[in-house]
Amino acid sequence: MAPTRLLPLISIALFITACGGGSSGSNPNSEIGKMPATPEAENWLLVWSDEFDSDGLPDPTKWDYDVGGHGWGNQEEQYYTDSETKNARVENGQLMITAIKETQAGNAYTSARLVSRNQGDWLYGRLEIRAKLPTGRGTWPAIWMLPTDWVYGDWPASGEIDIMEHVGYDQDKVHNSIHSSDFNHTKGTQITTSFMVDDASNEFHDYAVEWRENRLDFYLDDVHTFTTANSQSHPENGSSAWPFDARFHLLLNIAVGGTWGGNNGIDSNIWPQTMIVDYVRVYQAN
Repeated sequence: MAPTRLLPLISIALFITACGGGSSGSNPNSEIGKMPATPEAENWLLVWSDEFDSDGLPDPTKWDYDVGGHGWGNQEEQYYTDSETKNARVENGQLMITAIKETQAGNAYTSARLVSRNQGDWLYGRLEIRAKLPTGRGTWPAIWMLPTDWVYGDWPASGEIDIMEHVGYDQDKVHNSIHSSDFNHTKGTQITTSFMVDDASNEFHDYAVEWRENRLDFYLDDVHTFTTANSQSHPENGSSAWPFDARFHLLLNIAVGGTWGGNNGIDSNIWPQTMIVDYVRVYQAN
């Protein structure tokens, strides 16, 4: 039997903030470690993981690639490559996602965007990713989730869950967010929070989300950072507010520049930049 994990649910305090002007909005009331503790706990069963034990390309039975350089809806400046070790490789038990300053297909940078789509797809559970982030103006690393089946339509109708976003011009500030038809950055209404993480680019940290039927709880190093709940999001609107009742998959990537990551320009002297991932673990309720 796969191992189980017993984790405390540190808080059920609800912090929901609609912020204008892109994902950089933050909840000024969200300070990690300052939410009241509760005795609630849950058994989690490990159902999917990658410990990155084999050097070379990432495990093709677990990861695929989004490929291209068309801006990705955010005016990003990288070309995402397909199965190239310069941009995505496993070394010494860790996944390395590297953005490089080089021209490819008309783009000034290359990078990688790994996806577990159709090889790791889940409805509810705990996702935990241990990572060390890149640094510098123009970097935009993300650990996030998108719908696998897009049952409610194209983005943002079927939802998005951002477990971790970081933009290099605002070093050590990490963001948790969700997007839906009613709540997304194109309307300035996305539900989001932000908080400071000491040494986000020098030390590994555990970024996690616990996804239940009507609630998403976010964690940093097992300390609760943020919760958003369907009951707080006008449930009478159905999927337009809460589309998080269908399968999602995981994405790991570094974008370069773009409408958010490039707000303060791109430092041309910092490249290459790497996000290092120590492990990815997915649990579901036992």
